[in-house]
Amino acid sequence: MRRSRAFIPTTKEAPSDAVLASHIYLSRAGFIHQVASGLYSYMPLAKRVIKKIENIINEEMAKVGAEEVELSFVTPASLWQESGRIDKFGKELLRFKDRKENLFVLGPTHEEMMVDLVRNRITSYKQLPINLYQIKTKFRDEARPRFGLMRGREFIMKDGYSFHAYEEDLDREFSAMERAYKRILTRLGLDFRVVEADSGAIGGSGSKELMVLANSGEDTIAVCDKCEYGANIEAATRGAVEIPEAPEALFNKFQTSETSSIEDLAEFFKIDPYYTVKCVAKKLVFEEDSEVVLFFLRGSDNLQEVKALNATGALEITDVTAQELEELGLETGYIGPLDQDRAKHVIDSDLKNATNMVCGANEKDYHFVGVDLSIISEVAYFADISEVHEGDSCPHCDGKLSFTKGIEVGHIFKLGTTYSEALKAEFLDENGKAKPFIMGTYGMGVSRLVAAVIEQHHDDSGCIWTKETAPYMVNIMISNIKEVTQVELGEALYTRLIESGVETMLDDRKERFGFKMKDAELIGFPYTIIIGKELVNGNVQIFDRKTKEKISVDKNEIYEKIMELL
Repeated sequence: MRRSRAFIPTTKEAPSDAVLASHIYLSRAGFIHQVASGLYSYMPLAKRVIKKIENIINEEMAKVGAEEVELSFVTPASLWQESGRIDKFGKELLRFKDRKENLFVLGPTHEEMMVDLVRNRITSYKQLPINLYQIKTKFRDEARPRFGLMRGREFIMKDGYSFHAYEEDLDREFSAMERAYKRILTRLGLDFRVVEADSGAIGGSGSKELMVLANSGEDTIAVCDKCEYGANIEAATRGAVEIPEAPEALFNKFQTSETSSIEDLAEFFKIDPYYTVKCVAKKLVFEEDSEVVLFFLRGSDNLQEVKALNATGALEITDVTAQELEELGLETGYIGPLDQDRAKHVIDSDLKNATNMVCGANEKDYHFVGVDLSIISEVAYFADISEVHEGDSCPHCDGKLSFTKGIEVGHIFKLGTTYSEALKAEFLDENGKAKPFIMGTYGMGVSRLVAAVIEQHHDDSGCIWTKETAPYMVNIMISNIKEVTQVELGEALYTRLIESGVETMLDDRKERFGFKMKDAELIGFPYTIIIGKELVNGNVQIFDRKTKEKISVDKNEIYEKIMELL
């Protein structure tokens, strides 16, 4: 492509709301254009990157036997009503009516549509398994779209669904898809981790996210320093903890004035917070009502709110007011788990059968000491609701956990029969009995991957594309378009590289060298061949965008050298 004819509107100014490198540089370098909040147009450079990512996905899906389809972007709301998700999904689901007053939605995800495609067409276990996917524009009406392509309302996504007769077959496919997703990210040149995660609003189990490691990531992930274990903070677990020396006391009620915090309580009794019981009171919102729930965990731990939601089946978790606690006869700082009549209790699994504990006595200025929680083990509800700490032991080896930031670019999980049962999608097994399909789902954010590459690969000058994602591999820069010898060499080299199948840009613009060089760095071509003043000595330069090194090469050897680098 000749730069003089290319549509690449680079600018010095970034969007006023841009804070992430990908948002700044993709906008400035002429890749994307914002048309409304969370809505972007992709310009020619971005389309080239997207096509490359899609090609890699298609190649890897072909290797595992997945077939590509394309479902309608506009989805009949009746399908969402069948699955029961139309109300659960909330305001992110954009609804509208056509001229005949039929209700439709813009698909944020396509489980219902894919199940509808398969039901009554796949009727026997002999036709299974089958794996179908699409690469499609989605729309999710985000309340706060931000960060450019990272969290837009409209986005490009690869979503796939597999259908099985047996759980064992789903397990096999799930593992094969995890390996395929790893290959995709490896080919794209990304540093990533596969982490255990929560399934969220879509449902299912065996949830894993593929996280590109980047300081700008919105997700906190716990990773082991010795093995491959990684988990989103909302799903992370830990191994055995170092248990501090236990206090010794007979069960008794003790006056503890002015000790409403864990810190004060531990100091009062001269004990480790590990042996105190913390109460976190929250209001949980369910489909038809709300109620105050008391969460109990060790004083050395913190409540993980996603785990709390999963443990209770609530839709939302909010803070509770002092007045609401007062109405229940509860006093902040002195709430304990031994009286379970005033509000629903959820107790962290780590407290089951815990001994030598200090907890609130449900009376102002009083705590119980020497508490043995095994006395409520038969009647209390226990669940994993605590958040892991940095330095905790790994649940799979003797390594230690540390926190890092990640960008979620892929999510795979086992749906089971959640959607096939709801939409009555069934097949006949070997005994002629009707059974619902067992499903897996496999998503990958294509437009988000464009941004993720730049979040992981950029510097103060602009984008640094990996070789698999670069819109053009080579940029030939003619420093002075008025110099005939420079133009002749540039044109000849451009023709030869194009004929060799190398994606090449020829910068033949009548602009200053400095301006064109800044453009080249901003866009992020892996290699720029500079045909300039050194040509009088028979040399040209190759600028390596990643290392910013310039090497001089004889003009007669430049083709061989650039092919060697590629």
